[in-house]
Amino acid sequence: MLMEDRVLNLESIGELAPSPALYGVLGHPVAHSLSPGFQTAGFAALDRDAQYVKIDAAPENLPAVVAKMKELGFAGWNVTVPLKNHMHALCDELDEQATLFGAVNTVLHSDGQLLGFNTDGIGWDEAIREDFHVDVGDLRILILGAGGGAGRALSKYAALQHCERLVLVNRTPGKAEELAAELRPVFASDKLEGPHDRCTARPLEPEIIEEELATCDLLVNATSVGLKPTDPPLLPSGVLAPHLLVYDTIYRPARTRLLRDAEARGARVANGLSMLLHQGAAAFSIWTGQEAPLAAMRERLMADARAA
Repeated sequence: MLMEDRVLNLESIGELAPSPALYGVLGHPVAHSLSPGFQTAGFAALDRDAQYVKIDAAPENLPAVVAKMKELGFAGWNVTVPLKNHMHALCDELDEQATLFGAVNTVLHSDGQLLGFNTDGIGWDEAIREDFHVDVGDLRILILGAGGGAGRALSKYAALQHCERLVLVNRTPGKAEELAAELRPVFASDKLEGPHDRCTARPLEPEIIEEELATCDLLVNATSVGLKPTDPPLLPSGVLAPHLLVYDTIYRPARTRLLRDAEARGARVANGLSMLLHQGAAAFSIWTGQEAPLAAMRERLMADARAA
């Protein structure tokens, strides 16, 4: 088994040799991660000797795993669900995005200190620009699953980019309304009738979503619905329309039910693979201080995604 395919844990991580330089991805579960392949390709493209591994850590084991990683001299690592909020609490310093989102997806280990970053917003922004040739700040956006996790981070990022309008939708309406109240001051201007027009929370009800989508440009799925073939439809296909751009943060499967339905209705669609690439490239630059070799990383990621 290739090292990048092996899944390590608290007991087995100590088997790693400290050379070449150690990097990795932490998650629970983490076996499905495509990060090792394209990050390894990035290091190879710049002739940097490095190893990048998968490490499974349940939230309750994260402090012990991180302590072991520090002891082994890991230079940096990525963090995926459900550990981003937990990692936030273990860092010595945080960048602006990690502070704002309350979550860390990238760690730089420097002089015994853990520096926490969040590249999710930057990665999503680049993905939307690449897939749809438009900037987040120019769009009217509806985000499904805005109450927590990736949805919360993307909602805050969209607000910071002063998007034209932001509609927050969550199965628990109170969470979306709480976030909307937090973000409305960012939208305060004379641009429309007022800040409440530009940032609103709505319940996940088909009739209401259809009404909102009629005046939105981009629909984002930040929920986990669609990961399994047995998942019910996230939305009735009838609420989707040809004018929409539809982005699903899920990338496995490559075409979720939402994306298939949106394509059938004439909408332009993209999955989360581009976001994975760009947030990973941003992490790579944080670790190395060099521009990420995006072409090499993209080629490997696409090949791994096709083979998965």
